Amino acid sequence: MAKGYDTNQQRQMALSAFGKDLARRAKSKCELSGASGVPLVIYEIPPAPAEPDFNRCLMVSEDVLDQINKPNKIIPDQWRRLGELIWSDIPAVQIMAVRLLSHIAKQENWAQDIIDDAHLDFAVLEQAAAKPL
Repeated sequence: MAKGYDTNQQRQMALSAFGKDLARRAKSKCELSGASGVPLVIYEIPPAPAEPDFNRCLMVSEDVLDQINKPNKIIPDQWRRLGELIWSDIPAVQIMAVRLLSHIAKQENWAQDIIDDAHLDFAVLEQAAAKPL
């Protein structure tokens, strides 16, 4: 049991080392909602690689993290900003935008329209499909 705990602690330390660079990239705002002035946490896009990867991490608000972890709590109209985020130059943002939009598209046509209109790199689409919400 201690080995798993130690491994998790080491992973968390490695992720927290990305903190300053992620905050700088995010301009201290949630990279998915744009919220500022709220506590931000590092979100590692699943499936997580063996070693933490800066390019698979995002700074998100606790509210966004809660919705990602519990997709049934997602309120579609709060995510219309994803139409802009899908065009981000940060692949991690694009991946999560596609995942969120794909989930929302089950109920809302506008989300599927955004996905259909986006011209995304195949690698982004493949990673987005690797683990839906």
